[in-house]
Amino acid sequence: MKASLASSASRLFEASPLRHAQFRLFYLGSIGTALGYTMQTTIASWVMATLTPSQLMVALVQTASTAPALLFGLIAGALADIVDRRRLILATQCLLLASTVILGAATLAGFVGPILLLALTFLVGTGLSLYLPAQAATINDLVSREDLPRAVALGAVAFNVARAIGPALAGGIAAWLGSGSALVTSALFFILMVVAVYRIRKRERTLPGVPETVLSGVLSGLRFARHSPAMRSLVARNVSFSLCAAAFWALLPVIARDQLQLGAGGFGLLSAGFGAGAIAGALAIPGQLQRRSLNVVVTAGTMLWIGAIALLAVVDVVAVAILAAFVGGTAWVCVLASLSAGTQSSAPAWVRARAVSVNLVSNQASLALGSALWGAVASAAGTQAALVSSAVTMLLLLAISRRARVAMGDKAAVTPGAQLPELAIAVEPGPKDGPVLIQLEYRVDVEHREAFLRAIHTLEPVRRRNGAISWRVFRNLGEEGVFVERFILASWAEYVRLRARATMADRNLLHDVEKLASVPVRISRLIGIDRENDVLGNETRLG
Repeated sequence: MKASLASSASRLFEASPLRHAQFRLFYLGSIGTALGYTMQTTIASWVMATLTPSQLMVALVQTASTAPALLFGLIAGALADIVDRRRLILATQCLLLASTVILGAATLAGFVGPILLLALTFLVGTGLSLYLPAQAATINDLVSREDLPRAVALGAVAFNVARAIGPALAGGIAAWLGSGSALVTSALFFILMVVAVYRIRKRERTLPGVPETVLSGVLSGLRFARHSPAMRSLVARNVSFSLCAAAFWALLPVIARDQLQLGAGGFGLLSAGFGAGAIAGALAIPGQLQRRSLNVVVTAGTMLWIGAIALLAVVDVVAVAILAAFVGGTAWVCVLASLSAGTQSSAPAWVRARAVSVNLVSNQASLALGSALWGAVASAAGTQAALVSSAVTMLLLLAISRRARVAMGDKAAVTPGAQLPELAIAVEPGPKDGPVLIQLEYRVDVEHREAFLRAIHTLEPVRRRNGAISWRVFRNLGEEGVFVERFILASWAEYVRLRARATMADRNLLHDVEKLASVPVRISRLIGIDRENDVLGNETRLG
């Protein structure tokens, strides 16, 4: 029996991303950060409850912890793509460690107050919001594409285990040694990621040329999400699910107190049931994604959630309610972890962390808005009506968004294309010079024109998500069969980045267009000038 178990464990390990030493160490660090964060938020809420009887102040602890995700989420994604992720993760862990230690020391010394508590908790939330996109994007650097769904699922396991164990561990330490000691202990868990980061190899900068600024990085990330059909579908499914699923989190205390007539212990049982289901769902995801498409897994998870919430809305038996919470936890992770895996596999390396941040911000914003919405419905019509309404709304949104099919990213869509030759320009413009107008002239025989017009319009989202701020195709009225593709970029630096951002899939689309032309495509590059700028970068060449 022992030999059989050992053999099974060995096979599981060989098929797991944990077989990679760097990912294994990074994963342990991720668990440490998740534990430290959940312990800190638990003790911070308890400390606030001991400082003031105000329910509003106690609720503001959660607000201070989660608001930074909305305020800084997109900035965090841009930073994680622009700077060295190792240094960014290290900086966030230092911020988490220092803020938690200071709060613990202030609590031990007895001079912590509500304002200081909220300020330091806000700093902890800021550290976590800056950490998450960098952490998620780093996974791609440590495992193969084949291992990515398993690695993301393991991340979901780590977070949900921490969410289940962290509050209990924090409460036990607080009861034994006091709240201040519990906060200092929680801070020590952040050291695990510091150690892991030092062991990870430095990532080479993805793109040549002048690095983006934070603002331009944020705008590039939003532009990519807007013009990438895959990202639009992933975000749409995330928003439609999270907006309705927020009813569970907003109303769970009320369900336990009023519907099931339970106290704090019963509320804990429902939360534990949800956490156990989340772990089960995370363990099931890799196998499901191997056998089924991402769209099927996400749709099945959504239907499972609808059934669980509908059951929870009508049941008054505690055991059945815990079962419904377990099923809900399984569905929650199946949907959101699968969408996360799809996001990471669909975004090229230059924008991967920004894609993750768009996904995270969409989730957090939808949960915040949904909590207020379903809380208002519950106040007006009752808890059961709110739960049923959220389930029905989710079903309707699923039907409406059935065409927004989600899928794991194709390898060609994220693999950098062949390196282009250097530009033959006598005097290269400065990075900030612009705007830049790119003009491509195609001569197309009459028998190929219909196919050409279909193909050329597939380039618009490619040009736009890689940097173009406008795009249009024109027909030459003075010369039959001549078509001109024109697009504008904000600066020369953006044009250099556009050339480097093109993937193999982008190059294939461009090749499909060019092969329909009867002669080589003529390319003109023109740069805008004004009275303060007497430099004109204007070159026309063949090829």
